[in-house]
Amino acid sequence: MPEPPVETDRIAEHAARDFLAALLRRGLDLGASDIHLAPGLPPYYRVHGELGPDRQATLLEAGSLSALARELLVQARRGPLPERGSIDGAISGPGDVRFRFNVFLRRNEWAIALRRLEHRFHSLAELGLPLDLYHLCHLHDGLILVAGPTGAGKSTTLAALIDQINQTRRGHIITLEDPIEYLHPPQACLVSQRQIGADAEDFHDGLVSALRQDPDVILLGEIRDLPTMRAALAAAETGHLVLTTIHAADTSGAIERLVASFPADEQPGVRQQLALVLRGVIAQQLLLADGPSRNSRAPRVPVVEVLMVNHGVAHLIASGKTTQLPTAIETGAAEGMQSFDAHLAQLWAAELITESTALQRARDPQSLRDRHRLLRTGARR
Repeated sequence: MPEPPVETDRIAEHAARDFLAALLRRGLDLGASDIHLAPGLPPYYRVHGELGPDRQATLLEAGSLSALARELLVQARRGPLPERGSIDGAISGPGDVRFRFNVFLRRNEWAIALRRLEHRFHSLAELGLPLDLYHLCHLHDGLILVAGPTGAGKSTTLAALIDQINQTRRGHIITLEDPIEYLHPPQACLVSQRQIGADAEDFHDGLVSALRQDPDVILLGEIRDLPTMRAALAAAETGHLVLTTIHAADTSGAIERLVASFPADEQPGVRQQLALVLRGVIAQQLLLADGPSRNSRAPRVPVVEVLMVNHGVAHLIASGKTTQLPTAIETGAAEGMQSFDAHLAQLWAAELITESTALQRARDPQSLRDRHRLLRTGARR
């Protein structure tokens, strides 16, 4: 039975830990993916993609939220509350379920957003991702990019790949994250997870020191500045497998965004360097599963574009012809490549999404219809 709703009167500082645990348990009982806490409002929970208030709870007060914010930062080893802006972190809640949080100011009062992370690692099949991505886990050097907007599941994809490496290879995995979202206990590999701001000053310093720690695989939670980009490319070039994320809409956009981060006079050289070290780009988005075969426990499904870097793709990158990469993806299915439209057609044919959703996201609606018809025809044979 779910626990009764949390009473959210003003709480004493010493009760913040118990109050936080109760809020998190309530979210777990409801099956919520996100919890939002704001002064003057009851807790809001996002369940199956829909955000709504806990109408049985009383209102949160500003003092309660300040106490909760401080408790979160203590548990996450993030230091004191900042005077302005926001701060991220991650904690382990009831049952060792991980939660990522953001504490932020709104109208000069603290508010909190928490997101439940998966309590176990999922296979690529469970995540709805192409199994060919496992080939990337066997590489011993180079750069792998995972692209997409905020909330598209990039961290979950990286966690699945790191877990596969951890199970199947012998080596040293170093992760640099802000915050640490998924805990990877050592299996076949030794795993060293470092939190930016607590275990390392910043991503660049953490990456430079990681190269002196005998790594085989380096996970960078995010590349935020030019020095870190330079160091990541150098690490990939010198015998390390580097995995990281980038905010971009598709695979060619990820490459162009990375190149554009460098000064104009360096960009031709960076393209040459990328052509040598880039091994693959995964771009993903999450769509509402609105088809008749949708799973009520998984309200969203990923749609994924995959670019594997072969000789032809490397030539296009080096020569700045990234506008031709979609064509290379279309012709590279045998090498594990996949376009967004090809995946949309599969999701539509499997009735996980509707025709309307598929066409809204398609680059070429008529081509998508043709793909869907072929898939449906093949399924009936």
